[in-house]
Amino acid sequence: MTQVTERGTPLPAAPRAGVRRRSPAAAACVVGGAVAAGLGLGFLAVLVIVLWISSPYPDSGPGGALHLAAGLWLLAHGAELVRYDTLSGIPAPVGMTPLLLVALPVLLMRRAARLGSAAEEDDEEVLPAAAVFSAVLCGYLAVGALATVYAAGGPMPADPISAAWHIPLVAVLAAAGGVWGARGRPLGPLPSWLPGGVRKAFVRPRYALALRAGAGGSLVLLGGGALVVGASLAWHGAEVQASFLSLTGVWSGRFAVLLLALTLIPNAMVWGAAYALGPGFALGSGVTATPLGFPGAPALPRFPLLAALPAEGPGTPLTWAAAGVPVVAGLAVGWFAVRRAREVSYGETALTAALGAVVCGLTMAGLAAASAGPLGSRRLSEFGPMWWTTGVAAFAWTAVLAVPVAVAVHAWRTRPAIGPEGLDADEAGAVDDRWHDSGVREIRWAALRKAAGALVPEMAAPAPVPPAVPVVPVAPVPEPVAAPAVPVAAPAVPVAALAAPAVPGRRAVTVVSGLDLDPGLLAPKPAEPVSAPLAPPVVGARVLARRKPPPE
Repeated sequence: MTQVTERGTPLPAAPRAGVRRRSPAAAACVVGGAVAAGLGLGFLAVLVIVLWISSPYPDSGPGGALHLAAGLWLLAHGAELVRYDTLSGIPAPVGMTPLLLVALPVLLMRRAARLGSAAEEDDEEVLPAAAVFSAVLCGYLAVGALATVYAAGGPMPADPISAAWHIPLVAVLAAAGGVWGARGRPLGPLPSWLPGGVRKAFVRPRYALALRAGAGGSLVLLGGGALVVGASLAWHGAEVQASFLSLTGVWSGRFAVLLLALTLIPNAMVWGAAYALGPGFALGSGVTATPLGFPGAPALPRFPLLAALPAEGPGTPLTWAAAGVPVVAGLAVGWFAVRRAREVSYGETALTAALGAVVCGLTMAGLAAASAGPLGSRRLSEFGPMWWTTGVAAFAWTAVLAVPVAVAVHAWRTRPAIGPEGLDADEAGAVDDRWHDSGVREIRWAALRKAAGALVPEMAAPAPVPPAVPVVPVAPVPEPVAAPAVPVAAPAVPVAALAAPAVPGRRAVTVVSGLDLDPGLLAPKPAEPVSAPLAPPVVGARVLARRKPPPE
């Protein structure tokens, strides 16, 4: 029904409730993405301004410091910067991204996506995941475009092509992770445009185990890389200290060098893992450091982390010992790829371990690509590990070791139980079932009761219940008085329990053997006076023999 005013003009239609609620929520998500980008820029701007103020010889004014902060923010996303003030006059690209600096935009973007997916009030409608993702991404990319344009007027502008795909890549991954975490990290459902077989196969347990195994192997490789780098820093402690002190003599400069070294520690961990895997890392054109040898790189700049490189010359047993890192990583992948269920076959376990090795190889290839990059032109155009050789080496090491380890662990966990005298699980279960056979249980209980003596008093058996008959009124009959039960002392009967001999490497099942029974127990006993039952007997109850469940 159309509503009209007093003059007869129709009133405009009221907006729908969903549209009225979603519009402010979508705008808030856009603002949240822009705020996330602004917070990252502001943090780096404050840090650069503090270092510029404390520097005794500033090269430029505050405008140059702000342009440098914008360039560092773009570098944190993986964009390549260009340095024009070089000694040779040739522009030098700077493409090595400090991985610790990447955590700043990722965490801020993920937090913005999580906040956009949550409702502040109970009656507020929550936006769909796709709407939250798109809105947050739009706000973030808008600020990223402005930062790219602003950094172009500074001393180190960003390459527009590199920034055009690095910033969206980082923003998309971070926003997707935030929305996924806000939705409870579901494993499905996958998009409907994917084939049904792919959607069903993705939710199988093998893929979750493969991801866990691959992540475990990658963490072991990174931890081993950190151990290799730490040992090298300790071994070359004097050279590292001399390099750190020779760069600058003021505290602000040394603080800046220390901050740069801290942000490059994750890069050094990846480089150490690549060194332990075998391919090593490049330190210029035609110069690669591997455990088998290091030809030397005379054109390296002074930096504390670079002072911890191995000595020039062929490899030594000390450098060969780094191969223990991928060995431990392969064992970890094999261990995490095993399911505890007995119904899993050996082929399924081997396939899961192989998929875990694939995940580990892909992870290390991505980390190697992110940690490497040029630091200049000509000789410094190649710096860091090669991504595809690192990934192939990580897959080869972990696959060769993980598959047999996973099969062996699966066989150990699903081995059959061994009973006494070499009986397997079925025979031991058959022997154990004799304890619960009908008739034998009563005899054994009588023997245990006699052995206990007065600790377990004898209970009088209830009188048999006659069948139901019509009730006929009769004269009351006095109840008979039960004769007192006279306890009969019996000699203690020993209870012999044979324990299964311990077999090393095999689980043992303890089976209780038969008791040494008195032959007199099997003879018929004389009738004893029966006392009145303490409670009315249960009519129609049937006692079934308890059986041991069949083995899995």
